[in-house]
Amino acid sequence: MYFLFSYLCLVDLIAFQSFAAVVERVKDLPGLEYDFVIIGAGTAGNVIANRLTENIHHSVLVLEAGVSNKEVLNSEVPFFCPRLTPNTAFDWNYTTIPQQSLNGRILAYPRGHILGGSSSINFMAYTRGSADDYNRYAKLVKDSGWSWDRLQPYFRKNEKFTPPADHHNTRGQFNPSVHGFDGINSPIDRRVIQTTMELPHEFPFNLDTNSGHQLGVGWTQSTIGGGQRSSSATSYLGPRFVNRRNLHVLLHAQVARILRTKPTHGDPDVRTVEFTEGVGGPMRRITARKELILSAGSVGTPHILLNSGIGNSHDLSRIGIKPLVHLPSVGQNLSDHPFVVNQWEVNSSDTFETINRNATVAAADLQQWMQSRTGPLVDGTFNHNAWIRVPKNTTIFDRFRDPSAGPNTAHVEFVISNGLSHVPLPTNIGNMSFFVVSTAVLTPASRGSITINSTNPFAPPLINPNFLSSEPDIAIMREGIRSARRFAAAPAWADYITSPSSTSNSTTDAELDEVIRSSASSFFHPVGTAGMSPRGADYGVVDPDLRVKGVKGLRIVDASVLPIVPAGHTQAATYVFAERAADLIKESW
Repeated sequence: MYFLFSYLCLVDLIAFQSFAAVVERVKDLPGLEYDFVIIGAGTAGNVIANRLTENIHHSVLVLEAGVSNKEVLNSEVPFFCPRLTPNTAFDWNYTTIPQQSLNGRILAYPRGHILGGSSSINFMAYTRGSADDYNRYAKLVKDSGWSWDRLQPYFRKNEKFTPPADHHNTRGQFNPSVHGFDGINSPIDRRVIQTTMELPHEFPFNLDTNSGHQLGVGWTQSTIGGGQRSSSATSYLGPRFVNRRNLHVLLHAQVARILRTKPTHGDPDVRTVEFTEGVGGPMRRITARKELILSAGSVGTPHILLNSGIGNSHDLSRIGIKPLVHLPSVGQNLSDHPFVVNQWEVNSSDTFETINRNATVAAADLQQWMQSRTGPLVDGTFNHNAWIRVPKNTTIFDRFRDPSAGPNTAHVEFVISNGLSHVPLPTNIGNMSFFVVSTAVLTPASRGSITINSTNPFAPPLINPNFLSSEPDIAIMREGIRSARRFAAAPAWADYITSPSSTSNSTTDAELDEVIRSSASSFFHPVGTAGMSPRGADYGVVDPDLRVKGVKGLRIVDASVLPIVPAGHTQAATYVFAERAADLIKESW
């Protein structure tokens, strides 16, 4: 396995000592007015903070509701990423409303409540999606600046490859020509690659699935460098940047709403933030002289907008919130990737279960990581992804329009893992070990929402991903599960897998549908809740320059502006959108 480290080099990680510009109390700030105020020190917000403070004449404040990422071991150790959520101090600990198409189940819905946001708690996959995804964005919003080719400089600006922690030869594992340059292999890796040779028609090997042509099976690229996680906090707020005199970050600042700054003719000017130093504290206000930038994520951003009176005026009036701007698309259009875990018992003890159930092994691995940033813990939880289109001989698209962005875009992702990674392990597995292929629907037609039902700005929002409410989604998931079974039936696995899959008793469409509805969960890739649309369009929340429609002084920069979820994990898309957004903001000032 090899590792991708977002933007900055390892030296910045190791030297992470001084944190002077990050404070925990309002009284430690130099003032209550800045050129730019950014709400949310997450994946996108920290990019904006870094790029805007390259100009020494711009003062920037970032408001972060969560805690510091310093010395949070589970965030530093790549293999410990499943331990960060749910029900921890580093998670907002949201849950969904009952999902009608998932047998009424309520799902945990993690979001990062820590400096770095979800980039500090995610599973670190760096997948761009397909070129089709970005070209579709450009077409939808009538702005070629969001196309695949036009965004290439921003991908290169964001990413920097570093050697893997085990220094193995990465030749044949990625294509250096499509990346910017300014682990330890697991026992299943050989079998995964062998499968691509045995079943090349359905599962071809792809040298670099981040080239824009994603289809096939390839090596995972991850935001890991020097054996530990790279997040927006450790990179864009690394010590070379966080100590800039024109940059300040305030932790524990939970935003209630944004307010009109001054009376204006026409669209209201909203550049003032109202927040508390922790829930229950006194309300404070801070104003941006130039722009207020909302980067609270696909859940937090619409939540703040709605509490500020920016949304559907009828719905806001009904619950007692005075409308400021009628913008019905706020909180609507939520799309996310549902997934199902498929697992097989194997005859190996060299799987994740050994690390997670054997305290002696776990202690030794952690000691090795602490001393040298090497060993099994330098990896995430999967070394390979597969990007699969539904086979042409199925009838799905005889009945439904193909929801993918184009012919080179996958409908299904496999996340291929050397065992169960979440702790605690299920109590019913004894000493069994597993091979896991999680199947995700990458092109969901279902749409959900983020709404509120209270005037209390700190009441949790109502999260409804509305998973599998569209018939094409569950049909694609069925085919994904069947495809995963074919993958595991390759000769490469014959002497390794010892039992049928966990879903093997379900063969008919009806039986598979019940498995899916009773077990599907989320990959936690929400987008679209403050979606971008063309200038002048009477739908959407932001224009192609990411300015909020109907107001002055407010921009949104985070995953919520993506109109449709890309066919990939959303971290890379969020970084690259933020990089371009920073240039758009700079051009305005």
